[in-house]
Amino acid sequence: MTITTVGLDADDTLWHNETIFRLSQKRFVDLLADHADEPVMMERLSVVERRNLRLYGYGVKGFTLSMLETAMELCDGAAPPHIIREILAAGREMLTHPVETLPGVDEALAELSEKYRLVLITKGDLMDQERKLAASGLGELFAAVEIVSEKERSTYDRIFARHGTGAAEAVMAGNSMKSDVLPALEAGAFACHIPYEITWAHELADAPENHPRYVSLSRIAELPDWIAAIDRAE
Repeated sequence: MTITTVGLDADDTLWHNETIFRLSQKRFVDLLADHADEPVMMERLSVVERRNLRLYGYGVKGFTLSMLETAMELCDGAAPPHIIREILAAGREMLTHPVETLPGVDEALAELSEKYRLVLITKGDLMDQERKLAASGLGELFAAVEIVSEKERSTYDRIFARHGTGAAEAVMAGNSMKSDVLPALEAGAFACHIPYEITWAHELADAPENHPRYVSLSRIAELPDWIAAIDRAE
């Protein structure tokens, strides 16, 4: 089997992201401590986020709007101005937070780029994802960048046909079972799950059982060897 193209997720695969969201969630909880208990707040925020995904998409801006909407609901439509200001400030800080690549990312991508076409495939806000990619210093290693609204089978069909030789000769690697693994397998690609320390609730899904094109690796440094083994097979 010949692999020509390697797709890579961005947030929590190449650099830290969910930890930053969790810090903002903690700030949100502290701000509204007088209005609801933490479990109630987090459940309400999760419901609002899920409801708003189809309108705002993924990323910091949609998350900030969902925090504002949740605050208004918890305060019966009359959230104090200082709470609104603090939520907006949290969103701005997230959009300017330094980018910290995960251990082994630079070396793994440099090695992979010597042999394969690398394609960044990520969800989220266009400007924020472009900013993070530029700040990471990894941009020159990618032959293409695709910032998409959703990751579905059709997404991988289209991207691997456009930037490679089709899904059958492609690998997708990322931290989300729901977005990076399952739809890529449905498209006929190989898929590698590289778990992050925290997973957003909306990205949770069960791993495929005994799928011949799936593997779970503990760190991205193991990815080049796994792909090389696919190349050597048959």
